[in-house]
Amino acid sequence: MAWALLILSGLFEVAFTTLMKLSDGFKKPLPTLGFFVFAPLSLGILSHVLLTIPVGTAYAVWTGIGAFGTALVGIFFFKDPVNRGRLFFLTTLILSVIELRVFGGA
Repeated sequence: MAWALLILSGLFEVAFTTLMKLSDGFKKPLPTLGFFVFAPLSLGILSHVLLTIPVGTAYAVWTGIGAFGTALVGIFFFKDPVNRGRLFFLTTLILSVIELRVFGGA
């Protein structure tokens, strides 16, 4: 259950970073409100997960999911650049997150 919550927390990180971008420096009310909903949810769930999963593993997985997901959102919705090197390292990142689940304990 802790790993499912950690994944959810990482997805909420993707949501709050995306909403931060959409808020235009916190000038747009709806995305700003969404940011202030998802950021505490993400961190609150992460803090709960830390009771079960080692802190280094949990934080690495949380940031990995957030970084990978946010990069994909950037590519698909904000026209961020795509090239072989970037795709290679994003793939390496997500494979590292998966391996942390396998070898990370808890």
